[in-house]
Amino acid sequence: MITKNLFLQGIFPFVGTGLEKPVPIHRELSHYVPDGVINQTLYFRGGNSSSELITVVLMRNGVPMRYFPIGAKSDVHVPLRVVEDIDGGSVVELYLAAPDGVGGSVVVDLGMVEH
Repeated sequence: MITKNLFLQGIFPFVGTGLEKPVPIHRELSHYVPDGVINQTLYFRGGNSSSELITVVLMRNGVPMRYFPIGAKSDVHVPLRVVEDIDGGSVVELYLAAPDGVGGSVVVDLGMVEH
């Protein structure tokens, strides 16, 4: 079995559209799991430069899978101890929810493995 490590990561500016309205952060933070492959998310690290709470949302096929709240001017590291298989043909994406009009930059690093 061949194992491949994958990462969705970078630093991205944002302007919030409401805490209840998660939106895609950037097209680079989307991954299509190839058919016949199993994907597992292993950890999430994030940072928030704004003065308000934001939430990064891990989406699978457009449905929220995990929420990662990040405090104002803070960071978070979440090792995902309960991992679940994401089947081939799925799309994994990172969205962001922030208070309406709040701007800043978000640092994201989502670690995944495929086999």
